[in-house]
Amino acid sequence: MMMRALDRKLLRDLRLMWSQALTIALVVASGVAGFITTLSAVDSLALARDRYYAADRFADVFATVKRAPNALAAALGDIPGVADVQTTVEHTVRVEIADVSDPIMGHLIGVDPRRPQRMNRVALRSGRALHPEGAVQTVAHSDGTIDALVSEGFAQARGLAPGATLTALIDGKRRTLRIVGIALSPEYIFAGLGGMPDMRGFGVFWIDRDTLAAAYDMDGAFNHVAIKLAPGASEVAVIAAVERLIARYGGREAYGREDQTSHAMLQNEIKEQHVLGTVLPSIFLAVAAFLLNVVVSRLIATQREQIAALKALGYPNRSIGGYYLKLVFAIVIAGLVLGVALGKWLGTMFIGLYADFFHFPSFEHRIAPWLLLTSIGITFGTAVLGTLNTLYATVRLAPAEAMRPPSPGRYRRTLPERLGITRMPTTLRMILRNMERRPLRTLLSIGGVAAAVAIVIMGNFFRDAIDAVVDSKFNVEMRSDVIVWMAEPTNDSARLAVARLPGAIAVESGRDIAVRFVHGHRSERGAIQGYAARPELRRIVDVDNRAVFPRTDGLVMTDRLADKLGLRVGDEVRVEVLEGRTQTLPVPLAATVRDMMGLNAYMERRALNRLLGEDDVSTQFAAAVERGGEERFLRAAMAVPRIVGAFSKATLWRNMQEISARNIRIMSTILTAFAAVIAVGVVYNNARIALAERSWELASLRVLGFSRAEVSALLLGEMAIGIAIALPLGMWLGNLLVHLIVTLMRNDQFFFPVAILPRTYAWAGLAVFAAGVASALVVRRRIDRLDMVAALKTRE
Repeated sequence: MMMRALDRKLLRDLRLMWSQALTIALVVASGVAGFITTLSAVDSLALARDRYYAADRFADVFATVKRAPNALAAALGDIPGVADVQTTVEHTVRVEIADVSDPIMGHLIGVDPRRPQRMNRVALRSGRALHPEGAVQTVAHSDGTIDALVSEGFAQARGLAPGATLTALIDGKRRTLRIVGIALSPEYIFAGLGGMPDMRGFGVFWIDRDTLAAAYDMDGAFNHVAIKLAPGASEVAVIAAVERLIARYGGREAYGREDQTSHAMLQNEIKEQHVLGTVLPSIFLAVAAFLLNVVVSRLIATQREQIAALKALGYPNRSIGGYYLKLVFAIVIAGLVLGVALGKWLGTMFIGLYADFFHFPSFEHRIAPWLLLTSIGITFGTAVLGTLNTLYATVRLAPAEAMRPPSPGRYRRTLPERLGITRMPTTLRMILRNMERRPLRTLLSIGGVAAAVAIVIMGNFFRDAIDAVVDSKFNVEMRSDVIVWMAEPTNDSARLAVARLPGAIAVESGRDIAVRFVHGHRSERGAIQGYAARPELRRIVDVDNRAVFPRTDGLVMTDRLADKLGLRVGDEVRVEVLEGRTQTLPVPLAATVRDMMGLNAYMERRALNRLLGEDDVSTQFAAAVERGGEERFLRAAMAVPRIVGAFSKATLWRNMQEISARNIRIMSTILTAFAAVIAVGVVYNNARIALAERSWELASLRVLGFSRAEVSALLLGEMAIGIAIALPLGMWLGNLLVHLIVTLMRNDQFFFPVAILPRTYAWAGLAVFAAGVASALVVRRRIDRLDMVAALKTRE
């Protein structure tokens, strides 16, 4: 009977405070949804990766050689720790699609349809596989057409289906590829050139191995090897042994999964989402704990006589404490259920966004049981911690003391008055005195609103950062319109031929070479990029958009690479050349630069050629093209056999905007909505609590002749001052939060610049201000409907 009576009281109290309970539940739901959305999406991504890697046997070690006999595979298989070896013939070629002027690169992989792949298996998504009967039926069509499978991402981006045809420049000859199937491979879950998400400009094609080998004089040979390790094998030891065997065949380096482009991009995404899924929900749940503490404290303060009566009637402390705990749990459970449902919906949407970048045979969203249990435990734990002190004080309250009204508040001169500022409106003086009377609540309220501002800033920061990266890379650093690269290092006089292509205004030479940097026991794969002495079309730019010139006396290295190698300016680094002649060269570190992308090193081009003992050669040319002339330039460049590929700045920018801009926009919208929930929750609950606490005071002022507007000003003025203080504080906290997120998300491939545009600060302020206005309107309506007779009844 006792419990049934308390349960009825619980339902009655929840009905009376439904709006406050709803706002708190929404804050809890935002935290739970953020936690489940990010971590369930990451867990689904990791699960799809692990299942795909296991099902189609993704290799552990990879190596590229210039040309090695097939017999070398047996020697590689004899290395201790090697479970399996698979060799392929691979080449990157120029691809053309009818009526498409965009430059497209294709990576050709030769597979033997008569022998199933043991690693990096190709999974057919639609169409048919390559015929297993042999090269005669597979590729030797009367018109020379080659059957091919194409990667799913490129096929979707370009609208290709089985039966479509395109042209590839194979060993300087134009060959027609006929798409017979759409396929996937664990080696190319993420397919992009140079780590860029360019689904429209880069595709993977699987064709008959004999056909590809014949085109490049690779009969009985291979140029790429994948290795599967035995359980417990040492990757470092296997890589060292592989490198020794492949050295005589033009192979310089083997590498593990962490340096494989697709796997590295996947791992970086998982790491970044783990950061977001941990930091942001912590803020939401901390605010929810504060709100629960405030609301429960106020409820207990207004129910002192009821608590005393319950104790006098024989209700034990356990039952009374359990009642208030049930009240908290009812609000939390509502938020938890809503948060899980919202997290499921948003997580499914995130999986759809991931599917634009990462392609799996099966990719479905799931909420793992451990994640659901963790969400429940964290949410309830936070709620209990937020209200434990108040509940403890309740059960300790003696019945006789509870029957007495609370002691009157102690007011004193405000801080401005103590500082000598005595001339202020009476209303403002009353507001400031009431805020100072409860300093902890005032500070926590301001902190909650500031947290909302910070989250809006953080959510929109990603948009600002992408804009900053695009502006830096596409406008400040990359002043050229097109970059073309050659099949092999070419005499720099080829620059003149490029300059004569239609539409070319200016041309600048470049020289890139793959190397391994070694300093002590540390080593890193990378490249040295040779630039002009005073580059104009392709520049080195730091995160602050300041131009840095290449040096002739040593390397200019990104600070991340220098840190990983333990280098300081003036130190000497050993450079192992991974192309052409085997060379190991000591090179001083002349300077460092804070670059945004990759682990890069730069040097003046002619100085780099001298270091390598080469003539005046180049591997690529950056060209500025007259407006409207890019298509003519690209068509002419594609007709030059020595040019194996081209890069169009406009095309890459457009391709990135199609996916990246949309995803950033969605993320910013979600975080802004969550932040608005926090702002409404904090502002509205504080205003409602203040109204309940000061209803006697406000009714008295109305009886004394104060207008509704004047009475509202006391309450809403406190809200306005809190928001006014919280806005600059929140902007400062937002800046700190952005720096924290950037630090935690830092990786080798990408460095987000801390770029927060004025529009983001303005949007954050506007979003929180709008939440405050909405809350003020609701509270003002309640003030206008205040029952003065009931409010003026006091306890004696």
